[in-house]
Amino acid sequence: MALHIIKLVVGCDTIDDLLAWHTDTSRPWIMQTRMTPKRIDEILDGGSLYRVFKGQILCRQKILAIDTVGSGPAQRCEVTVDPPIIRVAPQPRRAFQGWRYLKPEDAPPDLTEGEAADLPPDLARQLRELGAW
Repeated sequence: MALHIIKLVVGCDTIDDLLAWHTDTSRPWIMQTRMTPKRIDEILDGGSLYRVFKGQILCRQKILAIDTVGSGPAQRCEVTVDPPIIRVAPQPRRAFQGWRYLKPEDAPPDLTEGEAADLPPDLARQLRELGAW
């Protein structure tokens, strides 16, 4: 069973902002972090990187590779993700540092294209907070 990673998005407020960061399609999408996951095999078995924007999980991307680069104090982890973004049902998440594992049963469900296009993110967040969605 796949294990996922969840990480806060810092520096952009929406999925559109994230897409604007990655306009160069000649390079793979790489998320850098300091710590390398210990459970790499479980993550690479179909895991995704779930992204948190302003306290809400809004999307995910499939994880393609996890590599440790550098050595000593300069050592870091590079997580390569598949460029297509899959929108998920908004789910509240408190702020945290770094990344965390996310069990499949705790991950929000994917939205269909119609669901993702029909509902503005702010409205979806408000509906979730009210328990109406």
